[in-house]
Amino acid sequence: MAITEWPEHERPRERLLKHGAKALSDAELLAIFLRVGVKGKSAVDLARELVSTFGNLAGLFSASETQLCSVNGVGPAKYVQLQAVLEMGRRALEEEVLKADALNSPQAVRDYLRMTLSRLPHEVFVAVFLTAQNRVIAVDELFRGTLTQTSVYPREIVKRALAHNAGGVILAHNHPSGEASPSAADRSLTKALAEALALVDVRVLDHFIVAPGASLSFAEEGLLY
Repeated sequence: MAITEWPEHERPRERLLKHGAKALSDAELLAIFLRVGVKGKSAVDLARELVSTFGNLAGLFSASETQLCSVNGVGPAKYVQLQAVLEMGRRALEEEVLKADALNSPQAVRDYLRMTLSRLPHEVFVAVFLTAQNRVIAVDELFRGTLTQTSVYPREIVKRALAHNAGGVILAHNHPSGEASPSAADRSLTKALAEALALVDVRVLDHFIVAPGASLSFAEEGLLY
């Protein structure tokens, strides 16, 4: 049955207008984006199939064009539209982060880093440089590596911090194929960076590890040195 034949109070679009987006399930929100289904499936049915196929919205958003288009009813046009929506969301979060006090708005920083890093197939190391008043100066991708290892050089991070005249920094990197838990190497690197940056009076305020569907804060876990 087409969604237009459903009772009005059950239609996702009408429910969103009446109750707000938070009242809708993941599949219902996705159905509004899809707009139409395929023969024998409503947009909600197709959305449920997509969420089930990729596990959750994070898995769906991380899917490649080939993976997404393998589902009947989804083609390159929908993939392009989804990427555009995700990029607009990332840019909106970036604008929020750049105008916010990073310590008073930690969730904005975390959300931005998750959206930016969780979908990448390769490992990257990012630094959020801050003023002494914790205002964001810049978000720089500093190193890029393989799926399992990134070479991070403390000297280069110190040079970039001095170039920005930063008073603090939030570090972040992703685990594309793993969990958001710190390895012994992650702990050792964080300590080395904190010690190197302390020599030029730059504080490491946090280190986030981002994995598909999850993230970890060194500060929250008491792992900062």
